[in-house]
Amino acid sequence: MKLNVTAKIFIGMALGIIVGYIINQSFSSESIEQWSNYLNLLSTIFLRLIKMIIGPLVFSILTVGIAKLGDFKLVGRIGLKTLGYFYFATILSLITGLIAVNILKPGAGMHGKLPDAGVSTGIESKKMTINNFIEHLIPESIFEALATNEILQIVIFAIFFGIGTAAIGDKGKVIIKGLDSISEIMFKVVNYVMEFAPYAVFGAVARVVAQKGLGILSDYLYLIICFFATLIFFLVVVLPAICFVAKVPYWKLMSYVKNALFLSFGTASSEASMPMQIEKLKEFGIPERIVSFVLPLGYSFNLDGSMMYMTFATGFIAQAYGIDLSLGQQVTMLLTLLITSKGIAGVPRASLVVIAGTMAMFDLPAEGLVLLFAVDWLLDMGRSATSVAGNAVATAVVAKWEGELKPNAN
Repeated sequence: MKLNVTAKIFIGMALGIIVGYIINQSFSSESIEQWSNYLNLLSTIFLRLIKMIIGPLVFSILTVGIAKLGDFKLVGRIGLKTLGYFYFATILSLITGLIAVNILKPGAGMHGKLPDAGVSTGIESKKMTINNFIEHLIPESIFEALATNEILQIVIFAIFFGIGTAAIGDKGKVIIKGLDSISEIMFKVVNYVMEFAPYAVFGAVARVVAQKGLGILSDYLYLIICFFATLIFFLVVVLPAICFVAKVPYWKLMSYVKNALFLSFGTASSEASMPMQIEKLKEFGIPERIVSFVLPLGYSFNLDGSMMYMTFATGFIAQAYGIDLSLGQQVTMLLTLLITSKGIAGVPRASLVVIAGTMAMFDLPAEGLVLLFAVDWLLDMGRSATSVAGNAVATAVVAKWEGELKPNAN
């Protein structure tokens, strides 16, 4: 019997836990570090292959989609609907995290585990300014954007390039045909790369278990349970409610993108599943031009899991230090994150960077961020998968608003 991708990924995760635990228990710290480096190669190879694909794939399918539209007003209308939904979903995500941390109080039992005052976190808080947002939004060079996988910049250039291609009429048809062929080639390459996904999941899971051990989970068990309960609530209540109102078949949609969710969970990277998700959303019945426009934007503007983490983690640290944030302060935090979270796509450890900046705003101890380091890898798995689900819903909802959602009957 031939195993599907989901089964292979689960097997990779299970074997990763077993092998990682054996290494953690059987070797010295120096040997564990060496094994971790070897295991990390598996996930590094896969993620680099994914990054190799994403730039050309997004540019080619989005340019073709825009060129076939041939209408700047139509592009603007879809863009406004997309950004409107993203901000709506962001508000829901931030509120969900904020309510959950206030009800569950995961930081209340952490008073005895506080890091030493003044300890370095290695995370520099990043203040959002209009200048760095524009710099991140508009590319100086499309080749630089492709080389560094700045998805948002690639999207901006592709929109202009697609509209320009459509504007020159018949002369642009050869470009459209060529890029259409490139996108087909890239999807074929995606199929080859995805064969390596279970090994990448195995390597990623085995490495963190080997380094951290399973014992760390017991120390942070309540935090882990609380955060994953919040993510599950978002996945089984909030997103289905949105789909119910928009008349989108949520559970059918999830059945199409489930492999993408598991892949992002296993690798702790929402980006890792983007090529697979593009294919599955098209199979679900969303037009390629909608998928190619909304989904890449979503990876910059609509990371639901990360949004929840920002309010949840900030509240957790405040509780750990016994600092009571007033309702006014929490509302201010929510509004601040609503703005600042949109300017950090592509920043390494972006969620922690924004959390550090938010903590500084409310005079929370900077070293409190260290409390998250031990289990951030595990929490990142959950928030990556949640962000993938959120972007699938965003794409389907925009397609529904455009009257172009035609769910597969199968």
